[in-house]
Amino acid sequence: MFLGRFGHSIDEKGRLTIPSKYRDTLSTGVVITPGLDRCLWVLPLSEWGDIAEKVKQFSLMKKDTRSFVRFWFSGATDCIPDKQGRILIPTYLRDYANLSDEVIIAGVQNRLEIWNPDAFQKSDTMLQDDVEGLAERLGEFGIL
Repeated sequence: MFLGRFGHSIDEKGRLTIPSKYRDTLSTGVVITPGLDRCLWVLPLSEWGDIAEKVKQFSLMKKDTRSFVRFWFSGATDCIPDKQGRILIPTYLRDYANLSDEVIIAGVQNRLEIWNPDAFQKSDTMLQDDVEGLAERLGEFGIL
């Protein structure tokens, strides 16, 4: 499970160092894909495989399904972290998430999210301003 927030840098070659506490978990490979909210999602290969199997069940006769599958899978890239625990984030993904040299890495249950710091702060502030309302709207799921 991925938890916490980390400030990291992307080097001039587009490499990002994975937080040390997650390097073993991700050492066999990751998939980096455009996430929702203009961040990137970094998923272990096993998690990506599970999601891909679920997506296979969607009807491709629906335009929204085709569009989402095309966006998500064609935008994805797989890689194996190097010996220093770095992953290469392609330019098109850095552009999608508006990433430059500094980023926020957020642990979010089954994935890491990579954010532009300003976008993360804006999203986090909006969430904090409505956390009670959000909890009430999600209360029907019986989480707590």
